Amino acid sequence: MRIALYEPDIAGNVGTILRLAACMGLGVDLIEPMGFPWSDRALARAGMDYAGAVAVTRHADWAAFIAQAPGRIVLATTTGAIPLPEATFRTDDILLFGSEGAGVPITVHDRADMRVRVPMQPGFRSLNVAVSAAMMLGEALRQTGGWAE
Repeated sequence: MRIALYEPDIAGNVGTILRLAACMGLGVDLIEPMGFPWSDRALARAGMDYAGAVAVTRHADWAAFIAQAPGRIVLATTTGAIPLPEATFRTDDILLFGSEGAGVPITVHDRADMRVRVPMQPGFRSLNVAVSAAMMLGEALRQTGGWAE
């Protein structure tokens, strides 16, 4: 299982997700362009001290990512057809999260093999991307027996 971030805007969110991935033993795919410069200094400023413990793969764009995607693409979306408690995950899933400001374009949305939404109270737009990633990953690991001992 992997986490993929589509054109992330906020370095701090990427840092939080890299830390999550490090602690859970997952790789992360970063689909560019990103809304911040990727550098050692940017990583340190965003608190990404766990970045060295994560297998990070950077992709020039969506086409480059999709050309090498080894598993099923599971998109977290506010317009997803399947509520998180009803989704069925597999060990080879790539959990894809859109940019904080724009989400993903319709072409990416349509390409996803499964679209999942985290149910929320009426009147709220969305969760923080890192919170959504933790919730979705937690359920996926629970279902697939992927929790560390």
